[in-house]
Amino acid sequence: MEYRRLGKSGLELSALSFGSWVTFGQQIDEDVAYACMEAAYQAGVNFFDNAEAYAAGQAEIIMGNIIKRAGWKRSDLVISTKIFWGGKAPNRSGLSRKHLLEGIRASLARLQLDYVDLIFCHRPDIFTPIEETVWAMHYIVSNGLALYWGTSEWSAEQIRIAYEIARREHLIPPTMEQPEYNMFHRERVEKEYRRLYEDIGLGTTVWSPLAGGLLTGKYSEEIPKGSRATLKGYEWVRQRIESEEGRRNIEKVKQLAPIAQELGCTLAQLALAWCLKNPYVSTVITGASRPEQVVENMKALDVVPKLTPAVMDHIEAILANKPEPEFDWRQI
Repeated sequence: MEYRRLGKSGLELSALSFGSWVTFGQQIDEDVAYACMEAAYQAGVNFFDNAEAYAAGQAEIIMGNIIKRAGWKRSDLVISTKIFWGGKAPNRSGLSRKHLLEGIRASLARLQLDYVDLIFCHRPDIFTPIEETVWAMHYIVSNGLALYWGTSEWSAEQIRIAYEIARREHLIPPTMEQPEYNMFHRERVEKEYRRLYEDIGLGTTVWSPLAGGLLTGKYSEEIPKGSRATLKGYEWVRQRIESEEGRRNIEKVKQLAPIAQELGCTLAQLALAWCLKNPYVSTVITGASRPEQVVENMKALDVVPKLTPAVMDHIEAILANKPEPEFDWRQI
């Protein structure tokens, strides 16, 4: 396993990490979840991602049970949660001081932990002043409920405002952002945040590296039964796949398949390795519904050295809908 610093912080994260979104409490039971986390841990994964919203808190309960059952040293783990969607009643959602404090305490109870290493503001809150959120996060970290705080899917401007408020008021600033990042969703990570990496040392824990499964090739012919796109509450995944853009992306996936074949890897491993090539990616969050998938995903680390500039240019040509260049595979 490779380990990377979380932005400018001293915290080391496994380059490939494991998340509970969709699978825990929805696709798999606790025994299968345990087998998946165990496979990840044995591969060197130390970062496990969660959120209060995942399966309405059930994902945190399952992860907490697994950590206790496995008997892993707490100091060997980096555990995260994200706060925003805690329920439908007033004050159970958003980034108010009230919900952030009550939300983190509820998450810790479900996880059976004294603290999480990372806490994220799961989305920006247009109804709460950023200054209120920054003060609340400072309190949470200062009181040992979390060690680092950050954001998820915030704009570069919002992150910078939060950072500047923290510096002005001598508070703890945000350390990381959790954005979507994959071959088909790149603008924010590669362009919008670019100055933040240099200016404030922003770290990134990227999610959806396989574009909701699209980059695995499993949707190239039809939508398989039991896949994420067939789950209740994830109709947006199906809509994305069946959209005009989705059909164009499926054609690109078909063109990427020969590259994976020549490199001796799967399409999923190619997509994960492509994300890892970005030096501003602190960790790539993977998911799985079977331990065998975890093992296969971890092999993406072996593919990274094979992504030479020539191979990356070949991939870029496909993604940009440019004529595919003549390629000599002896360049690998």
